[in-house]
Amino acid sequence: MLDFEAARAGLASQPFSRLLGARLTGFGDGAATLELDIRDELEQQNGFLHGGVLAYAADNALTFAAGTVLGPALLTAGFTIDYLRPATGVLLRAHAVVVQAGRSRATCRCEVYTVDAADEVTLCAAAQGSARVVRPRQVPSLNEPYGNPFTRNENPAANAG
Repeated sequence: MLDFEAARAGLASQPFSRLLGARLTGFGDGAATLELDIRDELEQQNGFLHGGVLAYAADNALTFAAGTVLGPALLTAGFTIDYLRPATGVLLRAHAVVVQAGRSRATCRCEVYTVDAADEVTLCAAAQGSARVVRPRQVPSLNEPYGNPFTRNENPAANAG
Protein backbone atom coordinates (compact mmCIF):
# COMPACT_ATOMS: atom_id res chain seq x y z
CA MET A 1 0.00 0.00 0.00
CA LEU A 2 0.92 3.64 -0.29
CA ASP A 3 2.64 5.33 2.68
CA PHE A 4 2.64 9.04 3.58
CA GLU A 5 6.03 9.82 2.00
CA ALA A 6 5.12 8.03 -1.24
CA ALA A 7 1.82 9.92 -1.33
CA ARG A 8 3.68 13.22 -0.86
CA ALA A 9 6.02 12.27 -3.69
CA GLY A 10 3.00 11.47 -5.86
CA LEU A 11 1.52 14.91 -5.19
CA ALA A 12 4.87 16.56 -5.88
CA SER A 13 5.00 14.77 -9.25
CA GLN A 14 1.85 16.59 -10.40
CA PRO A 15 2.83 19.81 -12.24
CA PHE A 16 -0.52 21.49 -11.51
CA SER A 17 -0.27 20.69 -7.81
CA ARG A 18 3.23 22.21 -7.75
CA LEU A 19 1.90 25.30 -9.55
CA LEU A 20 -0.75 25.75 -6.83
CA GLY A 21 1.71 24.98 -4.04
CA ALA A 22 -0.43 22.13 -2.67
CA ARG A 23 0.80 20.08 0.29
CA LEU A 24 -0.40 16.76 1.61
CA THR A 25 -0.60 17.27 5.40
CA GLY A 26 -2.45 14.10 6.35
CA PHE A 27 -2.62 10.65 4.81
CA GLY A 28 -3.66 7.24 6.10
CA ASP A 29 -6.42 5.12 7.61
CA GLY A 30 -8.96 6.05 4.94
CA ALA A 31 -8.38 9.81 5.06
CA ALA A 32 -6.27 12.51 3.42
CA THR A 33 -5.81 16.23 3.99
CA LEU A 34 -4.51 18.61 1.34
CA GLU A 35 -3.63 22.26 1.99
CA LEU A 36 -2.56 25.25 -0.06
CA ASP A 37 -1.90 28.88 0.68
CA ILE A 38 -4.50 31.30 -0.61
CA ARG A 39 -2.88 34.00 -2.73
CA ASP A 40 -4.12 36.79 -4.96
CA GLU A 41 -3.48 35.01 -8.25
CA LEU A 42 -5.88 32.21 -7.20
CA GLU A 43 -8.81 34.58 -6.74
CA GLN A 44 -11.65 35.40 -9.09
CA GLN A 45 -12.79 38.94 -9.98
CA ASN A 46 -14.69 39.51 -6.70
CA GLY A 47 -11.72 38.70 -4.48
CA PHE A 48 -12.82 35.19 -3.51
CA LEU A 49 -10.82 32.04 -4.11
CA HIS A 50 -11.73 30.70 -7.55
CA GLY A 51 -14.15 27.77 -7.49
CA GLY A 52 -11.81 25.79 -9.69
CA VAL A 53 -9.19 25.87 -6.93
CA LEU A 54 -11.73 24.53 -4.43
CA ALA A 55 -12.72 21.81 -6.91
CA TYR A 56 -9.06 20.91 -7.48
CA ALA A 57 -8.49 20.58 -3.71
CA ALA A 58 -11.60 18.43 -3.24
CA ASP A 59 -10.78 16.23 -6.25
CA ASN A 60 -7.20 15.57 -5.15
CA ALA A 61 -8.11 15.04 -1.49
CA LEU A 62 -10.83 12.56 -2.51
CA THR A 63 -8.43 10.61 -4.69
CA PHE A 64 -5.65 10.60 -2.10
CA ALA A 65 -8.10 9.36 0.55
CA ALA A 66 -9.05 6.54 -1.83
CA GLY A 67 -5.34 5.86 -2.29
CA THR A 68 -5.03 5.00 1.39
CA VAL A 69 -7.14 1.88 0.75
CA LEU A 70 -6.63 1.16 -2.97
CA GLY A 71 -3.00 2.12 -3.60
CA PRO A 72 -1.43 4.64 -5.98
CA ALA A 73 -2.77 3.65 -9.43
CA LEU A 74 -6.00 5.67 -9.30
CA LEU A 75 -8.01 8.13 -11.32
CA THR A 76 -11.01 10.14 -10.27
CA ALA A 77 -14.13 8.39 -11.57
CA GLY A 78 -16.35 11.39 -10.82
CA PHE A 79 -17.23 13.91 -8.16
CA THR A 80 -19.70 16.61 -7.26
CA ILE A 81 -19.08 19.73 -5.24
CA ASP A 82 -21.39 22.15 -3.48
CA TYR A 83 -20.03 25.63 -2.85
CA LEU A 84 -21.43 26.70 0.51
CA ARG A 85 -19.93 30.17 0.92
CA PRO A 86 -17.27 32.33 -0.74
CA ALA A 87 -13.76 31.26 0.19
CA THR A 88 -11.46 33.85 1.74
CA GLY A 89 -8.58 33.58 4.15
CA VAL A 90 -4.93 32.57 4.14
CA LEU A 91 -5.16 28.78 3.86
CA LEU A 92 -7.38 26.29 2.05
CA ARG A 93 -7.75 22.83 3.63
CA ALA A 94 -9.53 19.87 2.02
CA HIS A 95 -10.12 16.84 4.24
CA ALA A 96 -11.49 13.66 2.65
CA VAL A 97 -12.53 10.32 4.11
CA VAL A 98 -13.39 6.99 2.52
CA VAL A 99 -17.07 6.14 2.91
CA GLN A 100 -17.00 2.78 1.11
CA ALA A 101 -14.32 0.83 -0.72
CA GLY A 102 -14.21 -2.31 -2.82
CA ARG A 103 -11.27 -3.90 -4.64
CA SER A 104 -11.18 -1.40 -7.50
CA ARG A 105 -13.28 1.62 -6.47
CA ALA A 106 -13.69 3.83 -3.40
CA THR A 107 -16.32 6.45 -2.63
CA CYS A 108 -15.23 9.38 -0.48
CA ARG A 109 -16.55 12.57 1.09
CA CYS A 110 -14.61 15.81 1.38
CA GLU A 111 -15.07 19.01 3.34
CA VAL A 112 -13.20 22.08 2.14
CA TYR A 113 -12.35 24.77 4.67
CA THR A 114 -10.64 28.13 4.72
CA VAL A 115 -8.53 29.33 7.61
CA ASP A 116 -8.13 33.06 8.21
CA ALA A 117 -5.26 34.98 9.80
CA ALA A 118 -6.83 34.52 13.27
CA ASP A 119 -7.00 30.71 12.73
CA GLU A 120 -10.80 30.83 12.35
CA VAL A 121 -11.93 27.84 10.27
CA THR A 122 -14.89 28.17 7.88
CA LEU A 123 -16.53 25.39 5.87
CA CYS A 124 -16.83 26.67 2.29
CA ALA A 125 -17.54 23.55 0.18
CA ALA A 126 -18.56 19.90 0.44
CA ALA A 127 -17.83 17.24 -2.15
CA GLN A 128 -18.39 13.57 -2.77
CA GLY A 129 -16.70 11.42 -5.35
CA SER A 130 -15.11 8.17 -6.28
CA ALA A 131 -11.78 6.96 -7.58
CA ARG A 132 -11.05 3.80 -9.50
CA VAL A 133 -7.99 1.65 -9.93
CA VAL A 134 -6.34 1.92 -13.35
CA ARG A 135 -3.41 0.33 -15.07
CA PRO A 136 -0.56 2.82 -15.48
CA ARG A 137 -0.69 4.79 -18.74
CA GLN A 138 -4.09 3.39 -19.73
CA VAL A 139 -4.77 6.25 -22.18
CA PRO A 140 -4.54 5.19 -25.86
CA SER A 141 -2.71 7.11 -28.55
CA LEU A 142 -4.75 9.29 -30.89
CA ASN A 143 -3.23 7.41 -33.84
CA GLU A 144 -3.68 3.97 -32.28
CA PRO A 145 -6.90 3.99 -30.25
CA TYR A 146 -6.41 0.38 -29.20
CA GLY A 147 -2.63 0.29 -29.34
CA ASN A 148 0.24 1.39 -27.17
CA PRO A 149 -0.12 4.22 -24.64
CA PHE A 150 1.52 7.49 -25.59
CA THR A 151 3.87 9.82 -23.83
CA ARG A 152 3.54 13.59 -24.07
CA ASN A 153 6.00 13.68 -26.98
CA GLU A 154 4.07 11.04 -28.92
CA ASN A 155 0.68 12.74 -28.55
CA PRO A 156 -0.08 14.80 -31.69
CA ALA A 157 -2.59 16.93 -29.80
CA ALA A 158 0.03 17.90 -27.19
CA ASN A 159 2.39 19.02 -29.97
CA ALA A 160 -0.22 20.98 -31.97
CA GLY A 161 -0.24 24.73 -32.01
